[in-house]
Amino acid sequence: MTGSKGLAAMPLTCPVFAVARAALGLLAGLALAGCNTLPASGPTAADILNGVSAKQNTLGFRIVNLDAGAIRAITTASATAQPPPGAGSSPALGRIGVGDVLTISIFEVGNSLFTPSGAAAAAEQSQAGAGASGAAGMTNLPLEQVATDGTIDIPYAAHLVAAGKTPAQLARDIQAALAGQSQNPQVIVNITTNNANTLVISGDVKTQGRIPLTLLPERVSDMIALAGGASHPDADEIVQITSAGQTIAERLSDMYDDPALNPYVRPGDRIHLVYQPRSYTVFGAAGLVQQVDFNDPNITLAEAVARAGGPKDDQADPTAVFVFRFEQPAIARELGLAVTGKKVPVIYQLDMMQPTSYFVEQEFAMRDQDVLYIGNARTNQLQKFFTLIGTLFAPAATASSINP
Repeated sequence: MTGSKGLAAMPLTCPVFAVARAALGLLAGLALAGCNTLPASGPTAADILNGVSAKQNTLGFRIVNLDAGAIRAITTASATAQPPPGAGSSPALGRIGVGDVLTISIFEVGNSLFTPSGAAAAAEQSQAGAGASGAAGMTNLPLEQVATDGTIDIPYAAHLVAAGKTPAQLARDIQAALAGQSQNPQVIVNITTNNANTLVISGDVKTQGRIPLTLLPERVSDMIALAGGASHPDADEIVQITSAGQTIAERLSDMYDDPALNPYVRPGDRIHLVYQPRSYTVFGAAGLVQQVDFNDPNITLAEAVARAGGPKDDQADPTAVFVFRFEQPAIARELGLAVTGKKVPVIYQLDMMQPTSYFVEQEFAMRDQDVLYIGNARTNQLQKFFTLIGTLFAPAATASSINP
């Protein structure tokens, strides 16, 4: 009672009353504004759910309950999106290009234009008559390199276009040009040095440089294998493919899994590998807020939550585990979502208070750039509110105990 009398006897100008008046004013403001004015590590489950219909949802994201049905939809869409191995068309290879070095062999019977005795044989045959024929002979012309304008020069056949033709087509053109000058000439053309039908591979591969293409249809992954393979795990390699002036980028592991992402190569393509480890980011009421590298070919949601330290006992809402992701259109359609672009913003929600969720999260695979968010519990904000009240009134209580 003595303490109460001492506090009552204090003048109204006492600092204790000033602190009390300030605290009451702040509490009144908090009561009007609500607990949203208190600091927090992120939104609650209700905030996220209400955000779907909010005006601020300019991305048009949707929330999907992560259950057995969602896992089936994701699995079904992923399987149907992959064409059978070998699907697609391969480019036409084996055509002659600028810079190629050619070997040209000409076979002649009787009247030979390209052997040293050709003139004498021609005169002899002329005297013997048209019906006579001499022995067959073969001549290899000096190596011919295709000029920058795509042409070659053949004696007695003049200027011929070689670029863009197959060796068989060029051989027929040479044959036609020699007709009437040589008796039944036969021509064989081979590409000795293939400078045009090549591609360049660089970056995070064991052997960089120019690789010649064969007549076999070869995909990007084949050329990476010919270069000795990637220097790091396939899942951590980004493959940049530049072809016909366009560049696409895919993860090497995805190219192996999906032939649609593994195109056939063409002459002049450039392949560049970039080491870029996959990662996901953890926010909210988790044990650790951080960016986490996969360090494994595949990481499930269960493993991701465990690596993040799990939900905090005194702060998290276990019913509000969310995965933010830009989903593939095929999967979004299977989930029953509207698709308006190449990437569909989706928020997967997992309720860890349900026993089945622990099976579901073992089947849900994390992807690169996913955001794992563990929501704050509503009671956490209330606890912060009362902690703030105690902090504000502590000076007054201390002053009253000092001045009885």
